[in-house]
Amino acid sequence: MISQNQQNLSDTTKQWLLTKSYSCDDLNQRGENGDTPLMKATREGFYAVVQELISLGVDINARNNDGNNALWFACFGNHFDLMNLLLAAHINIDNQNDNGATVLMYAASAGKTEVVNLLLQHHPNINLKNLDDFKAIDFASNVEVLRILKNASKSYL
Repeated sequence: MISQNQQNLSDTTKQWLLTKSYSCDDLNQRGENGDTPLMKATREGFYAVVQELISLGVDINARNNDGNNALWFACFGNHFDLMNLLLAAHINIDNQNDNGATVLMYAASAGKTEVVNLLLQHHPNINLKNLDDFKAIDFASNVEVLRILKNASKSYL
């Protein structure tokens, strides 16, 4: 018998899932390091698969063994189209991983000015602190990111 998920999956997504050793029956299945198919497809920048998985109702806020959600991988890979897609689907922009880091903290520490700008358009909590009591602004690795976060913090006052 064919599952409901299999009936709804495109051939592209079915093939991708099988190639990555995921089941077509459990779209929230955990793979290596607890990554779900959504996380893996996001990491690989595979927009069509990510879009289809979201439309089929996968757990968009699933976290892997490190506590990261799919938005982390979109930011890490500079996949702006996927960041926008995930944010439009209401992924938790303030997810804190096992170290308490958010995607905004990561982007600030990596000097990803464009990622920081994009995230700020979606109103993350810039006052969250990681386990070491640092905020995103404390991680600013270049002057431009520091300026952007200082300006953003003024609007929170």
